[in-house]
Amino acid sequence: MFEEILEKASVKISTVRAIVKTNDRLRKIVFQDSSNIKQLTENPETAPLIEEIPSKWEWEIYDRSAVVTRLYAIYERFVKDLISDWLRRMPDLVPRYSDLEEKIQNTHREGIGRLLIDIKKNRFQHLSVEKVVQGLSCGITDTGKYELLPDAFLLHEQNLRKEVLETVLKNAGIDEAWRWIINHKEIKYFLEEVRGSQNTAEGELKQLVDYRNEAAHGSTDQILGTQELLDLGDFVEALCKSLADLVTYNIIVHQKNIGRVSEIGKITEWFKNPQAGVAKVKEVTLTVGEDVYLVLVNDKLSYCYSVKIESIQLNNISHNCVAITSEAEVGLKFDRDARVDLTIYVTTSDRVD
Repeated sequence: MFEEILEKASVKISTVRAIVKTNDRLRKIVFQDSSNIKQLTENPETAPLIEEIPSKWEWEIYDRSAVVTRLYAIYERFVKDLISDWLRRMPDLVPRYSDLEEKIQNTHREGIGRLLIDIKKNRFQHLSVEKVVQGLSCGITDTGKYELLPDAFLLHEQNLRKEVLETVLKNAGIDEAWRWIINHKEIKYFLEEVRGSQNTAEGELKQLVDYRNEAAHGSTDQILGTQELLDLGDFVEALCKSLADLVTYNIIVHQKNIGRVSEIGKITEWFKNPQAGVAKVKEVTLTVGEDVYLVLVNDKLSYCYSVKIESIQLNNISHNCVAITSEAEVGLKFDRDARVDLTIYVTTSDRVD
């Protein structure tokens, strides 16, 4: 559901990785082999560059400051875009303003009040008084379609550490965010495989925020190795993916409540190499090329993502489209990896079953 903003964040993080690796290679060329310096200084094209090169330590300090500042900005922007997208979808998920959770309504009203007070500040120059009050007015009077203005929910001034991130998401109607994050497959992989279980998700996020604040206040005096900077990028990307899946899951829950999504079965066997498995499926029509959602939420794991059906087998016979009239075991191949116990959800709007 949030592929576009997730792709934007991933591209930005990939750019950071590329710059880190490029600078690391350049430093090795310049500082590890004196013959390189001689060749570079004798070349009229590169000689002016060599004259301007900073010391190795200053260069690495600059890399640290630039990278952590950029990675935090990517993370913060992603959170804002994700929450904004979620809030824009809310009127379709909960059509009546009065049916919204009390926490959302309170945050919305308080945020609108603060916006009206600060409307002339530069950061709100894209808003007008009419724009600020219109969505709330429609909601409380039940006239027209209400709107949850994202600016009203994104007025926090603190860095997005664990507690602040949880609060911002909770105020927008997304509960137990941190429990989801620490159980998400991407975060668990990073902590176990990259950090060797020597840190926590909270510790990683705190470290990123601390690094960013040190860079912003000019108090950085220790370098971070190239691999550490690359690892920070991996953590931010994993965190963004976990948040996107969290909000997707919340949308599915709301859609299920209003009959737009239905649970059709569960994966009972899975084989990684062909990315295929067996699912026990109840009454439904499935079609090759169709997107479905795979979900698993328990005390240890959090999964929620969409996959495309690439092939269907029923009774060892391949089908492009199959109508299941009673519970049956169906062979399914997806375009992404999955696992046993994932629950399958399909959208019900515009389906012909």
